[in-house]
Amino acid sequence: MKLRFPVVLAAALAAPAFAQFEAPQPSPKATLTQRVGLTDVTISYSRPSVKGRAIWGELVPIDKPWRTGANAATTITFSDDVTVEGQKLAAGTYSIVTIPGKAEWTVIFNTDTKLWWETEYDAAKDALRVKAKPQAAGMVETLRIGFPSIGATSAVLAIEWEKVSVPVTIGVDVDAKLKKALGAVEASAWQSPLATARYYFEQAGNRPEGWKYVDKSIAANRNWANVSRKARFYAEEGKVAEAVKTGEEALALAKADPAKPNVTAFEKTVGEWKAKAK
Repeated sequence: MKLRFPVVLAAALAAPAFAQFEAPQPSPKATLTQRVGLTDVTISYSRPSVKGRAIWGELVPIDKPWRTGANAATTITFSDDVTVEGQKLAAGTYSIVTIPGKAEWTVIFNTDTKLWWETEYDAAKDALRVKAKPQAAGMVETLRIGFPSIGATSAVLAIEWEKVSVPVTIGVDVDAKLKKALGAVEASAWQSPLATARYYFEQAGNRPEGWKYVDKSIAANRNWANVSRKARFYAEEGKVAEAVKTGEEALALAKADPAKPNVTAFEKTVGEWKAKAK
């Protein structure tokens, strides 16, 4: 099936390749890399502009495959396995093909990353198809594909052009990567468990795991950084007396630390906890 796309100069395609020569393109190339959790997602695409043209149903037909950009294929690379709208998709590089519809779009991840000009789109090479609901948006003159929303374990990937935005949710498995990485860390290392504790407590909303890893960090090397963090965890849970006691221990550790960490802000925080505890 032949793909539709914004028109580019046919002469540029027909001309022989000249070493190191490149003319400006009407639809310039863009590359975006976004980390979601611990997974890198890279998008490479060319960005056509509206330029006063009718887009949906005219330049881009309804209910037919569209290469979702101009020039070479729009590609997306995942460094790890992910989910898209809850469906599994293996790590790798895919072309993005879409089928625009008035009430619903089909977003396709195809293994053929060489789609160009009149290249045939082969549905047999689809790795995944998901459905997405188009949303009305403010005017976007130049096609934009990016991440308007990013969370701890997922992100919204949006295709935006003219007055339409099409979002799909990409999910990543942070837990599996964290546990694998921590398994390779030496037992005496305290920094990695502490960073993991903060992630679970402050971003993932999994406080039991946060407590588990802050205690693991302290067991490896009891110091100002991890003990003060534990004090903050107590305060977050409303355990003010425990926060004060642990905070004072952290300040004592800081005083004995040859590095002499700056504790001015934390001293003020502990003072506020003491006032609440009265």
